Amino acid sequence: MSDNNWMNTPALGGIDPAKLQMLASLAEQAQKKDKSEVMPFLMALSGGGSDDISFNSDETEAIINALKAGKSPQEIKKMDKILSVMKKIKK
Repeated sequence: MSDNNWMNTPALGGIDPAKLQMLASLAEQAQKKDKSEVMPFLMALSGGGSDDISFNSDETEAIINALKAGKSPQEIKKMDKILSVMKKIKK
């Protein structure tokens, strides 16, 4: 079973529950993938279509901060690196 403790972060209280449920589902799918499959999976998600649920910058920041909570400095550094790569690719 996946660890969805990040979803209980008070900062996420303002995000639509349907969006949070979708995120939980995506997180569960990502956990089932091999390490080599996670980045392509995330990149495919970031492409998005017009019918996809989107998050504004405040929601995105709250989600990222919730995911970082309780992580080691090394894990946070890895997350920041992945986010940086994804931002560069989207440009």
